[in-house]
Amino acid sequence: MPTSDVRREPLTRPDGTPIRVLAVDDEPSLTELLSMAMRYEGWQVGTAGSGLAAVQAARELRPDAIVLDMMLPDFDGLEVMRRIRTEQPDVPVIFLTARDAVEDRIGGLTAGGDDYVTKPFSLEELIARLRGLLRRTGADQPRSSSTLVVGDLVLDEDSHEVTRAGEPVSLTATEFELLRYLMRNPRRVLSKAQILDRVWNYDFGGQANVVELYISYLRKKIDAGRPAMIHTMRGAGYVLRPGG
Repeated sequence: MPTSDVRREPLTRPDGTPIRVLAVDDEPSLTELLSMAMRYEGWQVGTAGSGLAAVQAARELRPDAIVLDMMLPDFDGLEVMRRIRTEQPDVPVIFLTARDAVEDRIGGLTAGGDDYVTKPFSLEELIARLRGLLRRTGADQPRSSSTLVVGDLVLDEDSHEVTRAGEPVSLTATEFELLRYLMRNPRRVLSKAQILDRVWNYDFGGQANVVELYISYLRKKIDAGRPAMIHTMRGAGYVLRPGG
């Protein structure tokens, strides 16, 4: 099912094989629509209608991304994500939610989700968000071998490992991309709009507070118990400077 009248350049894995996406929803008609839209993009698609089926499908497919309904018949999407990430800790997740409540959306992000889409949604919007997510998590690109260093903070773009003063720092895919953007622009004030455009690749429905949310996540992981590196410039944005 085409999501646009114009074919875009297809995304593939670094080895040229199709991107793999797992779509999880208990409405067969919706998973079928999602599958058609994703296959039109040239991706390999797996589907599941329950939490247990999703965990098994993820184990077999090893997806590059997951589209995951928050409400499933056996257990919720947050539990599905937790179980899948015990085996695939870095797989990015877009949550589907029928509730247009900030608490529901932020709940998914707080738990480690990378994005959310509120039902009803357009297939074109979902595919656009999936493409942006795949690009920012690097599923479609060979890993570079560059290492970013700011003060005692080190980010390895090849292995996706981050350390502060030699201590490992565990980040989600979105946290990693946000930190990478800050570290590529040390001592430069970056506005919320710039961060939204670079890290999320769209306006995020006007929810600029998602930037504040993820900055707070990074601070807890990067700056906790150490000299602060991430600074808020009131009315301007955020800047990363060596701590001390």
